[in-house]
Amino acid sequence: MDFSLRNLALTAGCMLFAGQLLAASAEPKRPECIAPASPGGGFDLTCKLAQSALVNEKILTKPMRVTYMPGGVGAVAYNAVVAQRPADAGTLVAWSSGSLLNLAQGKFGRFDESAVRWLAAVGTSYGAIAVKSDSPYKTLDDLVQALKKDPSKVVIGSGGTVGSQDWMQTALIAKAAGINPRDLRYVALEGGGEIATALLGGHIQVGSTDISDSMPHIQAGDMRLLAVFSEQRLDEPEMKGIPTAKEQGYDIVWPVVRGFYLGPKVSDEEYAWWKNAFDKLLASEEFAKLRDQRELFPFALTGPELDTYVKKQVADYKTLAKEFGLIQ
Repeated sequence: MDFSLRNLALTAGCMLFAGQLLAASAEPKRPECIAPASPGGGFDLTCKLAQSALVNEKILTKPMRVTYMPGGVGAVAYNAVVAQRPADAGTLVAWSSGSLLNLAQGKFGRFDESAVRWLAAVGTSYGAIAVKSDSPYKTLDDLVQALKKDPSKVVIGSGGTVGSQDWMQTALIAKAAGINPRDLRYVALEGGGEIATALLGGHIQVGSTDISDSMPHIQAGDMRLLAVFSEQRLDEPEMKGIPTAKEQGYDIVWPVVRGFYLGPKVSDEEYAWWKNAFDKLLASEEFAKLRDQRELFPFALTGPELDTYVKKQVADYKTLAKEFGLIQ
């Protein structure tokens, strides 16, 4: 009996050790997170959140690199990974709801939403309308009245061109106010970092952005938010004073989900390793603290559930794009 128990214990120990070896061998050798924009915006924030959390939870033994691949608000990175690095299991790419909106309009070229392996959604922010702290616009209605008077006099910075997520936020405001969105004056920028720089430098008067990009500048006293596109005021001490668009009479809600995808030819085993890693992260209290520090709110999906979510969102965005005449 004792001999059998020893054998059983030995077998179980060997299986555990083998499992540990398998997990260790599956760790990518040169992990990298691509932020498909310039430094300082939401994609950068998303990559650095994962960079910190994966090491803190001891899932990676060394921090993954964060690299930047701006262009087309995600299009350049999407095409590069699908066409040039499809089987590179060490390469994560950050995405957001804006990426899905661009995919819905065919802005990523010949590749659609089925071209990559959607890995994880790790949090959500909300769209927002930002101005400098000394702006004459004190409320969303102040801005709307100025746009009604002469939309060409208000320079709005947005991440991407007509049809982008940031464009859509102001287009929805314009539509609600009876203004033709095509009459708005836009400056197309690469992301939240560039929007903040242009706004604080006086090159634009209004930034269509999101709250997580904006909070460092708000806390520094350089920027104000006229509205956040959430259902209700956000329950964070530094955000409670920011009014929603809804409470100002504009029924607009725009969550900005953030996450990661992998190349289309990453093996099932390698994909499963990353999925398990993010499942562990998303269940961690330490990760929740890191997410909160980056002004993101809970939103957790991985694997097939995320894939289903992405496909539905893209379909919904196609409907919205058709309403604005952006696609046929």
